[in-house]
Amino acid sequence: MLNVKNINQYYGGSHILRDVSLQCTKGKVTVLLGRNGVGKTTLLKSLMGLVPIKTGSIELDGKAIQGYTPYERARAGVGFVPQGREIFARLTVEENLRMGLAYKSASTPIPAELFTLFPVLKQMINRRGGDLSGGQQQQLAIARALAAGPKLLILDEPTEGIQPSIIKDIGRVIRMLADRGDMAILLVEQYYDFAQELADDYLVMERGEFIARGLGKDMEANGVRNLVAI
Repeated sequence: MLNVKNINQYYGGSHILRDVSLQCTKGKVTVLLGRNGVGKTTLLKSLMGLVPIKTGSIELDGKAIQGYTPYERARAGVGFVPQGREIFARLTVEENLRMGLAYKSASTPIPAELFTLFPVLKQMINRRGGDLSGGQQQQLAIARALAAGPKLLILDEPTEGIQPSIIKDIGRVIRMLADRGDMAILLVEQYYDFAQELADDYLVMERGEFIARGLGKDMEANGVRNLVAI
């Protein structure tokens, strides 16, 4: 579904991403791990078109999208859940979800599946986003990204600052979405145990390049925990 080849990105005179290549497969969770400041979020922003790449290619479902704007990438089927959630605090839950459908007809209904995945959102449909707990806001951010039915879902540290019970709910939803088989998922995560539990494939980044990759089931045997230990 996603095929990234040799992308390079610079910030000023600093070489941030160095010949980064990766693939994300439909029906699988690809986990990206690494310490703070190694380039993980920059990579995700590059995939979304929020920062430009200097060289390389990004293909979604066989189509080159590196020249697309962020909204064109969203229309092409990329759903993005940024670090820190970035929901609209003054808008209601319903209005936030409708933002995920912004490029569709105004009469497009909010998919009922979102309330099956995250029942609390149905209960709080008229509550403002800023009045939700951190965990509820994260569920809202994920639901907003899912509203348009993406082919690729990118999540940047969805467990950050979230209570354990909701972390379990989010993990359950991510696994369910992958197992459905019509979506590829790229998950950036600092919480090793959560990442290991979900990973079909893993990547480890250090100083803007990948230093390890493999199957999720081999993470422990390959010493991945030590590679990302702070």
